[in-house]
Amino acid sequence: MRIHSPILAALCAMLCLSVLAAPVAAKDVGPVTNLPMPRYVSLKAAEGNVRRGPSLSHRIDWVYTRRDMPLQVTAEHGHWRRVEDRDGLGGWIHYSLLSGTRTVLIEQDMLTIRTRPEAEAPVAAALEVGVIARLGKCDPEWCRVTAAGYKGWAPKARLWGVAMDELRD
Repeated sequence: MRIHSPILAALCAMLCLSVLAAPVAAKDVGPVTNLPMPRYVSLKAAEGNVRRGPSLSHRIDWVYTRRDMPLQVTAEHGHWRRVEDRDGLGGWIHYSLLSGTRTVLIEQDMLTIRTRPEAEAPVAAALEVGVIARLGKCDPEWCRVTAAGYKGWAPKARLWGVAMDELRD
């Protein structure tokens, strides 16, 4: 049985228009910095205490000891940032120990970086797993990296510290 009603048709049309006109949900942002969450940063200092909570009174769980280590910020509270490393381990660290300079960890042993963002491009260098590289431009599949004086393009999927959908100029 079909119901032909101009009122029902008008209601359906309004519902469709309201769904189509609804604003797209904004990316999550930090309550303190208003920067995107989660986001990647790097360790500015040679050492950084990682605490159980966002204050000096909380216990230190461990200490990061690699300057430029990429970390992912997952929460903010005052001058403290909740971070995670590539193993998913984390804690709270004071914001003064972090930098906005982007770095990545090489996740494949002897990863060949190329002179151009193409699988057939000449090899510029081979980097060992765990090397920290400075992150440059990224397209949908490749990122430009710099490490130990070598520069080249690496497949984004072989790097930790950059989102797969992230584009950088």
